[in-house]
Amino acid sequence: MNARTVVMILMATALSCMTLHGQGRDLAYLDLTPLEDPLLARPPELDHGKILPGDALTLACDDRPAVPPVPLSLRDAIDLGLCHHAQVKAGWARIKVQAAQKGEAGAAYLPTINAGLRHQQERVRQPDAAFAPDAQRISRSQYYTLTWRLLDFGGRAANLRAADALVEAALASHDAILQKTMSNVIAAYYEVQTSGANRQARELNEGLARQIMQTTQRRAARGMAARSDLLQVQTALSKAELEHARAIGQHEKSLITLSIALGLRGRSAQIDVPIGSPDSAMDEQQVSQDLEQWSAQAQLHHPALLASRAQLASAREKLAATRAEGLPNLDFSHGYYVNGRPNQGNVGRQTRETVTGLSLNIPLFDGFSHTYKVRSAQAQIDLREAELLEAEGQVIGELASAYADNQAAQRTLVSSQRLLDSAKLALEDVQRKYERGLSDIIGILNVQAALADASQERIRALAEWRSARLRLLASAGELGRTRITEQGK
Repeated sequence: MNARTVVMILMATALSCMTLHGQGRDLAYLDLTPLEDPLLARPPELDHGKILPGDALTLACDDRPAVPPVPLSLRDAIDLGLCHHAQVKAGWARIKVQAAQKGEAGAAYLPTINAGLRHQQERVRQPDAAFAPDAQRISRSQYYTLTWRLLDFGGRAANLRAADALVEAALASHDAILQKTMSNVIAAYYEVQTSGANRQARELNEGLARQIMQTTQRRAARGMAARSDLLQVQTALSKAELEHARAIGQHEKSLITLSIALGLRGRSAQIDVPIGSPDSAMDEQQVSQDLEQWSAQAQLHHPALLASRAQLASAREKLAATRAEGLPNLDFSHGYYVNGRPNQGNVGRQTRETVTGLSLNIPLFDGFSHTYKVRSAQAQIDLREAELLEAEGQVIGELASAYADNQAAQRTLVSSQRLLDSAKLALEDVQRKYERGLSDIIGILNVQAALADASQERIRALAEWRSARLRLLASAGELGRTRITEQGK
């Protein structure tokens, strides 16, 4: 084999590697890992989906682009957010990462088997010997080795339990992401409805201001209204137009916020949220549980707390695994070698070698490295305990705030309706008096402003009431698609 042949072989090998790399990572994945999950480390949620609290079935998602239905209901918005939001996809990816690490920890119980082949060609030339022929030797060797750890005093078991706890933590963290995503979508959806209702109210207020302007102009034509009345009415109309324009901008802004919450990347033009009447499908359903019951429920089921507890359990298992690293371990090894061992020169003859043995490794001194590894693992437990306390405080705080908002929203419902009814009656009365000349322009403008404020208060009260009921469920970790349909009417 001359130098030219060697160069050609190297070039062909490099070209083959570049071709395989150019075909993409999927081909390499299929070639190197033909079995997707041989140790059954994947949790069933990765294959079948996650069932939310109160639901009977999982949400089926596909890879099709997100296209909002027209009109977009709250349940459809929830489905879009759960299927297409980036944080939800990242949560699934974290579960896959932890499942792979669990499989890696379980692989430590299985033996390691390796095999190798070698082809070696030697050619010796003697230029000084005119009659000596060239010497050439060809040798082939192969080997098979098996290594199996038999005893390690609990290190592998602790690592496997730690990895399993991290899978549970990833699942709980994903549940927390689902709760947060649904809560954000609900808030954004109701904000669109609220801003849309506000836009309609401002449009009606502008129409009312124009109607008053026309009435005042007719009275001025008959000599029954002064120029100052016309100026005041014109000012009120300009203010109503300004407030209407601001309401339009706020409504468009809320549509963009909703599109981002749905994972549509700001494509608000595709969203059509029905506004309807602010009082449509309203019931008087009250929250029956008190704050202590909600807190106890959150302690048991909130995914953020479950994730923190799973991470704490994993840290404790990591401490056990770290301590086991300083204990003896026993390995079994078996090897079969044909015509020499790896990295061994040409033996010149055919050989068969079989090696079987047990090796006991006893750690004696490593410069105190193992001591500090144990200290680090203990500190990780302290850190996870502190994070659990912080998570509990945050969950209880959010739950108490949502409960207080819900109680306050329930109390403002009746008051806001009475305020709106009174403002409507007052406007009807003052309009009749103004047309007959029994009231001045100041009175009708004041009543008009009071009606606009009452409409705003009613819209705000209804939005806070509907949102507070669902945010309370989300704060307790009990929000599901079925309960959204029941509570979010």
